Amino acid sequence: MYFKYKSHLGMENVHEKIHICLKDFFGFKKFKGNQEKAIQSIISGKNTFVVMPTGGGKSLCYQLPAIILDGVAIIISPLIALMKNQVDSIRSYAENENIAHFFNSSLSKIEKERVKKLVLNGETKLLFVAPETVNKKENLEFLKKCEISFFAIDEAHCISEWGHDFRPEYRKLKTTIKEINNKTTPLIALTATATEKVKKDIIKNLGIEDSDLFISSFNRPNLYYEIREPDNINSDLIKFIKANSGKSGIVYCLARKTAEEISEILNLNNIKSLPYHAGLDKNVRIETQDKFLMEKINVVVATIAFGMGIDKPDVRYVIHYNLPKSLENYYQETGRCGRDGGEGECILYYKKEDVDKFKSFNSKKIGSEKEMNNHLLNEIVNYIEENTCRRKILLHYFGENYNEKNCNKQCDNCRQTKEKRDIKEKKEIPSFDLKLLSILKKIRQDIAKEKKIPPFIIFQDPSLEEMTIQYPINDQELKSIVGVGDGKVKKYGGAFIAAIKHHVQENNIAKVDDYIIKSKPKKNDLKIFIIQSADRKLSFEDIMEQKKISMADLIGEIESIVHSGTKINIDYHINSILDEFQQDEIHEYFLNEANNDSIDEARIYFEDEYEEEELRLMKIKLFSDLAN
Repeated sequence: MYFKYKSHLGMENVHEKIHICLKDFFGFKKFKGNQEKAIQSIISGKNTFVVMPTGGGKSLCYQLPAIILDGVAIIISPLIALMKNQVDSIRSYAENENIAHFFNSSLSKIEKERVKKLVLNGETKLLFVAPETVNKKENLEFLKKCEISFFAIDEAHCISEWGHDFRPEYRKLKTTIKEINNKTTPLIALTATATEKVKKDIIKNLGIEDSDLFISSFNRPNLYYEIREPDNINSDLIKFIKANSGKSGIVYCLARKTAEEISEILNLNNIKSLPYHAGLDKNVRIETQDKFLMEKINVVVATIAFGMGIDKPDVRYVIHYNLPKSLENYYQETGRCGRDGGEGECILYYKKEDVDKFKSFNSKKIGSEKEMNNHLLNEIVNYIEENTCRRKILLHYFGENYNEKNCNKQCDNCRQTKEKRDIKEKKEIPSFDLKLLSILKKIRQDIAKEKKIPPFIIFQDPSLEEMTIQYPINDQELKSIVGVGDGKVKKYGGAFIAAIKHHVQENNIAKVDDYIIKSKPKKNDLKIFIIQSADRKLSFEDIMEQKKISMADLIGEIESIVHSGTKINIDYHINSILDEFQQDEIHEYFLNEANNDSIDEARIYFEDEYEEEELRLMKIKLFSDLAN
């Protein structure tokens, strides 16, 4: 027996029976919210519809009745990962692991036959299946032979075309369930989120108009909601995660490529992370989920393919790197945070470009789909731009009235009054370490004198200024400074790193490690093409024609290549526009006459004898020859 009281407690004492099961099997002292009412409803044979927020205990509403009732409960669930998670959860309470099984495409033929046998023998109380699995003819024949206690439709919002994750196979369930069992076997539908429209859609498509409906408050009082619009999202993201070091979190992105890139950047900054999206191999996704659950990684950077299948109660933050598809999506995804009732921060980064992308995507739709998508977009944008309590707006979306006084400053709008400021005021002046800046400029001057090159060839002022803010004390950290590539680190870095390290120790400076944001080296196809073209001495006109760029763009890209520490030989082009005397004259100016690398000052010096393009190219040649 899975539940030792089952044999001598009849159905006439349902109340006592479910409380004993709750305490002795699941180890809880009392039910939460509407759990007990929903359980009594399904046990008494009534169709039941449960709308309960994430963390509210929906799973218990079908797990407990399945243990008590005769037969097997068929749990229809949308994701293999979710099924596995639920099976593991139930097995953790029972002595016999055969109490629960999943039946899906991940099993071999032999494994499927074994599960069938256990179900038909009455050993298995909960069988988890995907809607696609249920609808297969060979599985229908097997399920018809089972003694079924009830059907449970988990994540029932998937049945609705208005839901956030429409699944066509869910729409067939009404017909399929009738074909499996034409008796009055009850059905329980469960979802964490449903607007009035979605609720009606679920009831209609499952044919449960006579169901008992239990709707809990959508409020998650432990969650903090905030919208951010930083200049540098990656930098802000890394600072936030490092400030929450050791905690588990999820970062949601819209695109698979973005998820992979952000995960890579996090790892570069010593944050253990993996990407997760539908384009990855199934085994890779399973492995990533396991590593997240076992806390071998702290952060999963994912598309919306992740989360529904994870039952991790201690996710401490959910970050939306991109705009969510809808307010309902946003509520669902933030709902994966703080399921244990502990702290949970929900950060959404707002970029106008995301809105433009959605508008562009929606413009390609037609009819009602276009209208609905634009409506969903407007709702999420209004949520972001409103100055009222965010919790009140969210709950109102689900038809729930909420007094913002109860928010307890658990959203940014309630925590602080937003003030509109003149954009000319949105920039802070960075605080340089002037003493260190003087030291670094002296080192630069000494190297310049030794090498007989202008100081700005070594490091330009913005690079030195950033060094006095970030205090890089090794090669990797120095490479994170603007305008510093591998070549310059190897050629000049040693003296600067030594001086910074000594200054930090001598002055007992508390170095803020998480301020240094390491960037992923970008594989820029245009830059690679330009370097390869220069090697082949392809004319600038041909490069511009093939890549559809202007001369100014081309020179800008070449400057970027050189400043990153890469050599590039453009002598062949310079020789075609300037003779030897002209080249020597400009070279002599930058090397011995110039106080800085200003092109405007160079033009004044030469009284506009040379074009800006010619001067820029000669400066690039000088940098490439001397600095790299």
